[in-house]
Amino acid sequence: MTQPLYAIGDIHGQLSELERALALVEADGGPEAPIIFLGDYSDRGPDSRGVLDRLIAGRDAGRPWRFILGNHDRMLVRFYHDCEQHDENVKSGKGWFHSALGGDATLASYGIDGIGVRALADIQRLAIERIPRSHIEFLESLPLWIEDGPHLFVHAGIRPGVPLEEQAEDDLIWIREGFLDFDGDFGWLVVHGHTMVETPTHFGNRIDIDGGAGAGRPLVPCVFDGGAWHRLTDRGRAPLAAPA
Repeated sequence: MTQPLYAIGDIHGQLSELERALALVEADGGPEAPIIFLGDYSDRGPDSRGVLDRLIAGRDAGRPWRFILGNHDRMLVRFYHDCEQHDENVKSGKGWFHSALGGDATLASYGIDGIGVRALADIQRLAIERIPRSHIEFLESLPLWIEDGPHLFVHAGIRPGVPLEEQAEDDLIWIREGFLDFDGDFGWLVVHGHTMVETPTHFGNRIDIDGGAGAGRPLVPCVFDGGAWHRLTDRGRAPLAAPA
């Protein structure tokens, strides 16, 4: 019998929601349940540091957990190394420090405040001093996708018709237009986050499991078992079925 496979979407610094989601997974599948995390561990929520500590501790303890890089994780790494706070994929021009993106909350979780009054170079210096190198190395080690049987797990999505090995990194962690509106066959059932929905939703050719933890909504883990997907709730499994 195939072992159930669990997936957790965008966490966005919500440590308490992560702990609740992990408890739901353990109650359903036991302490050694395999989980794929879909990126965006940092930003917006109050404890990005705590989230990364928790995920790294699980990895180091030998938990069967796998991780994918998200766009917010890349913004953290780029600021740490290159002092970048603007990504060309943010069409509004807002920088990483803006509350809409949430870098200010991430830095605050490492004890770095006064973002609006400090010089940029000073903020980067503090980031290098206070963000554990292990956090940056963890994020730098993450793949852009995980292929598992009939599923492709990726943070944002893929560009239809482009071979997987030729997909652009910016698409894999940022794409919306051209992916969300595509109703054809991707070659896999694509499981992704990045675009908030009210609750994890099956669209037929893809499943979006970013239930909006970054906006204060619950983090809802999902499980593939017995050929079907389910959401995990406090009352047990709830079907996550494709539209009729």
